[in-house]
Amino acid sequence: MENQLFKCRHSLSHILAQAVLRSVDPLAKLGIGPAIDTGFYYDFIFSPDIEFKEEYLKDLNKFLQKIIKENQPFTRVEFDYNQAKEIITMLGEEFKIDLIDGFKKDGETVFSYYINSIPLVAKNKLLKDSKPGYLEKYEKINNYLKTLDLGLSTFDLENNFVVFIDMCEGPHVENTKDINPDQFKLDKIAGAYRRGDEKNAMMTRIYGFAFEDKDALKKHIEFIEEAKKRDHRKLGKELGLFVFSELVGPGLPLYTHKGNIIRKEIIRYTNELQSDIGYEEVHTPNINKAELFKVSGHYEKYKEDMMRVISNYSEEEYFLKPMNCPQHTQIYASRGRSYNDLPVRISDFANLYRDEKPGELIGLTRLRCFCQDDGHCFCREDQIKEEFLSVLGIIKKAMKTYGMKYTIRLSLRDPSKREKYLGEPATREKSQKLLEEILVENKIEYIRAEGEAAIYGPKMDLVATDSLGREFQISTIQLDFIMPQRFKLTYKDSDGQDKTPVMIHRAIVGSPERFMGILIEHYAGAFPVRLAPVQIKLVPVAEPFNAYTNTLRDTFKKAGLRVEVDGSDNSFSKKIRNAEIEKIPYILIIGEKEEADKSVSVREYRSKKQYVMPVDEFLKQCDEEFKSRKA
Repeated sequence: MENQLFKCRHSLSHILAQAVLRSVDPLAKLGIGPAIDTGFYYDFIFSPDIEFKEEYLKDLNKFLQKIIKENQPFTRVEFDYNQAKEIITMLGEEFKIDLIDGFKKDGETVFSYYINSIPLVAKNKLLKDSKPGYLEKYEKINNYLKTLDLGLSTFDLENNFVVFIDMCEGPHVENTKDINPDQFKLDKIAGAYRRGDEKNAMMTRIYGFAFEDKDALKKHIEFIEEAKKRDHRKLGKELGLFVFSELVGPGLPLYTHKGNIIRKEIIRYTNELQSDIGYEEVHTPNINKAELFKVSGHYEKYKEDMMRVISNYSEEEYFLKPMNCPQHTQIYASRGRSYNDLPVRISDFANLYRDEKPGELIGLTRLRCFCQDDGHCFCREDQIKEEFLSVLGIIKKAMKTYGMKYTIRLSLRDPSKREKYLGEPATREKSQKLLEEILVENKIEYIRAEGEAAIYGPKMDLVATDSLGREFQISTIQLDFIMPQRFKLTYKDSDGQDKTPVMIHRAIVGSPERFMGILIEHYAGAFPVRLAPVQIKLVPVAEPFNAYTNTLRDTFKKAGLRVEVDGSDNSFSKKIRNAEIEKIPYILIIGEKEEADKSVSVREYRSKKQYVMPVDEFLKQCDEEFKSRKA
């Protein structure tokens, strides 16, 4: 983030807090207010009698612009612990007291604050519209500050009045006039637990956008509006793909027939790709004894994210599985293996479960129950390179099929946080070096990301870019020397000695459910033919052509196409409009000429092309489109 833009965003969070205290609720409790990648936010708890609504943002935005025009300087002041705490206490900021006590516990002795002020002579004019209680609070603050030696040669309280003060390290702009009123806009409100902990109070978070200039802000707002139109939660409901039920529970989607078609098509294509390179699909149970995860290391490192299972008859501890790899080790270990048997390649689409916090669940992209195109390869060290490249090959093929650009990220361990990982540092270093050598040797461009490794080893992540330019981590290939050791997996080498295999974890598109959510937004709900739940909508122009239309329906179904007939009493134009709302790839119009010529009048939803084509040629076109896997 550019330094000046960062300063503007950070300063706007302070201006937002000041605006809330002056124009909405002088008794609001303040949380934190950082700069973020698209702007800023500040967290508040409003007084019990105040319900802040999103429609209030427009007026609040105007108040921010008013403050900017007051040309308030940002002045940094340092206090000792007692002074800092006294200021916070006078402000009634109980959450800030919690913060400052934590800083003191960590050894901090000097506390940085930023103050905003106005000329004392302008006080009555500028603050006349402030809410009752605000002035009273800040009169006390100003009187207290006058008793202190602030050590500032450029600022004095005899001629200035402090209108806002907040504990902050900065940096900030020098003056509110350094911010262009056209470079920001308040965006939305959301709920947020204080300090991200659901055990704490729920606060109201007010977000704002801020960019370099008016044009950059306008461009971002247009992007956000388009993203809202494409939101998979919105389109999923409109297109009838999936639903959520309070009775079923959060993060547990129910897929309709249409939604399940898309999900199954994603799985089918992944199976096709991985079958081509020798992976065999298995199926494993959803629950496991805790002992399995104790051996794998997940019990130690991942337990808080796992869902417990309580039995009426057994006192043993069970969990719903969060991943398949521990179970796959047991398939490998079920019989003796020779070096000639390797590699052993296993894939699995069994359901997985993660105990996600309710506030972190997002449509299909963050769930409690999902499956994953999980695959594991047990191989010799001399086979790692070939296996890695074959998996990378089908991942690239999948991304091309779905029309997504991508970058490759090498995710490595953070040496300063050894407690996050399993195994000895030397083993992890060996696997990191090996994975990076493969990328370098094969001239594969990548970026390094320290601290992003899996608990058992380094990984290569494929970060895909959708049609809006947003990035999603989709695919992964992970190298693991540790789990085979923990499960004591072996094979007989050519010299008759027991050796430990290497385990490669891989996912092609990850969770089909999550990927489905990404694709809904990537395609804006207008799926390519192979993914569309309904590929063809037949629309007879009038009742006399229903019989021929039904004959065509049967012909298309025999060809393996998903087809529907609109035989409703709606007008012809209404039928066409309904098919367009459903974003069906092909709308085929059937009338007198089409029946006579054994043809169809075609309207393509995505390209908006319209043409007439013989039925057999249209079937051939569909077949070619399927084979080419046009994105």
